[in-house]
Amino acid sequence: MMNIQSTLPNILSQQEAPSLSGAGKNEERAREAAQEFEAFFLSQFLNSMTAGIETDETFGGGEAEKMFKSMLNDEYSKSMSRQNGVGIADAVYREILAMQEI
Repeated sequence: MMNIQSTLPNILSQQEAPSLSGAGKNEERAREAAQEFEAFFLSQFLNSMTAGIETDETFGGGEAEKMFKSMLNDEYSKSMSRQNGVGIADAVYREILAMQEI
C-alpha cells in the first residue's frame, strides 16, 4: 500500500504557479481591466437592448424580474467578454499597454 503522506508534498509543490515578473503582472492586470471594461460596456448594451421588452404578467414582471434581468445581463456580458467578446477588450488592452510605454 502506498504512503499518502509521502506523496502529498510532491503534489502540492507541482501545483504551485511560477511567480510572474513585474511586466507580466502589469500585462495580466491590463488584460483583466480591458475585459472588465468590455463586460461593463456589453452589460450596458444588453440592458438598453432589453429595456423595451414587455414581460408576460402571468408568469413574470415586477421589480424582482427587473433586478434579475439586470443581473442576468451582467453575467451574459462577463461570459461574452471572457470568450473574446466583440473585440473591445483587445483594443483597450493595446491602448493600456501603449499608455504605459509613454
